Amino acid sequence: MIKTRTISLPLLLLGFIHLMVLSAGFLAPYDYASQNRAMPFAPPTTIHFIDSHGEWHFRPFVYGLLDQPGNFGFYNEDRKHVYPVRFFVNGDEYKVIGNVNLHLHLFGVTEPARIFLIGADGYGRDQFSRLLFGGQISLFAGLLAASLSLVVGLGFGAVAGFYGKWTDETIMRLAELFLALPWLYLLFAVRAFLPLHISPTAAFMLLVLVIGLVGWARPARLVRGIVLSAKERNYVLAGRNFGASDLYLLRCHILPQTVGVVLTQAALLIPQYIMAEVTLSFLGLGVGEPAPSWGNMLASLQQYHVLISYWWMFIPGVALIPVFLSYFLLANALQKRLKLG
Repeated sequence: MIKTRTISLPLLLLGFIHLMVLSAGFLAPYDYASQNRAMPFAPPTTIHFIDSHGEWHFRPFVYGLLDQPGNFGFYNEDRKHVYPVRFFVNGDEYKVIGNVNLHLHLFGVTEPARIFLIGADGYGRDQFSRLLFGGQISLFAGLLAASLSLVVGLGFGAVAGFYGKWTDETIMRLAELFLALPWLYLLFAVRAFLPLHISPTAAFMLLVLVIGLVGWARPARLVRGIVLSAKERNYVLAGRNFGASDLYLLRCHILPQTVGVVLTQAALLIPQYIMAEVTLSFLGLGVGEPAPSWGNMLASLQQYHVLISYWWMFIPGVALIPVFLSYFLLANALQKRLKLG
């Protein structure tokens, strides 16, 4: 039997990552759109405990930054002033649970110093703050789009497998069409009919809707196969002979058998849809500035001088690795458990 920890470990890691992005307002020291034009491409801030005089400080601190003359985007520490890192401080306003406004942040420093844990972008915006807020868009676009695909696929697959005949033929031909549909070009076409500038919320919903509706065909085919087999079981035939309705048979006897396949498909589809959102935002077709997503954060790497000079601009791409690895391990564990079950 598959050990429980093979499923619990990726679930714990995914839960931790999603909890962090949900708590972005509290964990991030700055608002995602807060700019500091005097510090473009500031490097990750070094946290100190020992100052330039060799004295130990119990509270961690940072130094301010000074431009290197003639070197854009390169800085030296100003060791004349010490700025302690403070915890549970008031800062930029953010919203939680809809419209509740809060100002409390986990950590911060007194201005004019800035604390950039993973550096700043070309506008002096804190990459750590943008990474957390961007995760809300990239990760939950994958979750919502996969949920939409699975709901639509489950419905169509169940109807096709249960009723068969012309219903099955029609739905499966439609599924083949969607399997062959190039979703990227479809999104190009949909985007061409929309205004040039749309709100981040509208762009997010558009991504979820298009990606989710295009991807329903594969789970529908898998669900159909299970339903075709399940509807011939003796207890289903007995229930039909006793006058059970089609809805009752589907809800109580047939669809519960699809749970394993649906969960496995979810673990496979979510990272694919996250990558789809990242790719589209990277190309400028997804969520636009100033709202961050991991895709538009990587878009600055299209500039050669950023690509070769500022390594921290790759971090949103690196953040995808543990997410994808966790979903892969989860899908693999679910698939093994399904086979043994």
